Amino acid sequence: MKLFTPITFRNIELKNRIVMSPMCMYSAEDGVANDFHFVHYGSRAQGGAGLIIVEATGVEPRGRITNKCLGIWNDEQASALKKIVDFVHQNSESKIGIQLAHAGRKGSVSAETNRQMSLEEGWETIAPSPIPFHHSERIPHELSVEEIKNLVEDFRKAAKRAVDSGFDVLEIHGAHGYLIHQFLSPLSNIRTDEYGGNPQNRARFLMEIVDAVNSEITENQALFVRISGTEYAENGWEISDSVELSKALKAKNVDLIDVSSGGNINGVTIPLRPSYQVPLAEDVKKISEIETGAVGLITSAEQAEEILENGQADLIFLAREILRNPYFAVQSSWKNGDDCFYPHQYLRAKPVK
Repeated sequence: MKLFTPITFRNIELKNRIVMSPMCMYSAEDGVANDFHFVHYGSRAQGGAGLIIVEATGVEPRGRITNKCLGIWNDEQASALKKIVDFVHQNSESKIGIQLAHAGRKGSVSAETNRQMSLEEGWETIAPSPIPFHHSERIPHELSVEEIKNLVEDFRKAAKRAVDSGFDVLEIHGAHGYLIHQFLSPLSNIRTDEYGGNPQNRARFLMEIVDAVNSEITENQALFVRISGTEYAENGWEISDSVELSKALKAKNVDLIDVSSGGNINGVTIPLRPSYQVPLAEDVKKISEIETGAVGLITSAEQAEEILENGQADLIFLAREILRNPYFAVQSSWKNGDDCFYPHQYLRAKPVK
């Protein structure tokens, strides 16, 4: 199966095309990874996934979605993540990445209640424009140009910590209505300065972040960007915008576009069905001529293989399915005798053909 063939980005070879998609676990204290994260990510590496991407990780305290999200704005946080990275490298063939993120106006949420906390309980949210995600939430602080520049620097510092921690892949989170997506969309960004207005200005924040991250990584790390292919809203961000953005990101030495959708506009209808986001990845891949990752209700190796064989994407990002089954990759490989990492400690359980 093509699913079990290797692929290389810069000097990073993934042994197969199966990726554990970044998924928030809401289990950190002060942004620091703990034993749960160690077991959670380590078990997926034992399951044979070619790449594991650590969940959305805040580049500054306000960058977290909730009070229980991971961070990488200080050395204690980076040290805890390095422990996970070292285990994955020493005990599997998986590569490991991290998603660098900022929640923007969708931050300051309580992990316990799933509601935005008061300013006294949480923190001030920020955005390109003073427009809340939901009318019941606080109006976010509108960023000044100086504050935007400081945030770009936060991404650079986070990238340096990620590289020093040994991560193989860095993914910039520009999707799901978080801060970068808020800048991209004309529905959440009504600025009239150099960070608003036309599509190039609205993309400026992301482009500056890409430059900053690229200044810290080498040919021994790959750079991915996750985008929302569409936000399912009239006059909002559409697939045509994603295609043009992806062309610009390719010129900035981005290795892959991880294509998701939605998240920025409250109350829209998303047409959920198996592989519902795959056509978005296909359009970005074929028109922008850049490698893509497909994600969204992909639940079987056969479904993943069809996507790859049809040339719709280059990597398959699994989310809920790999929560249900950490050993998805190795178990899927057994059916056709494909080569996939399997811990030597468990070999007695491997089916004999």
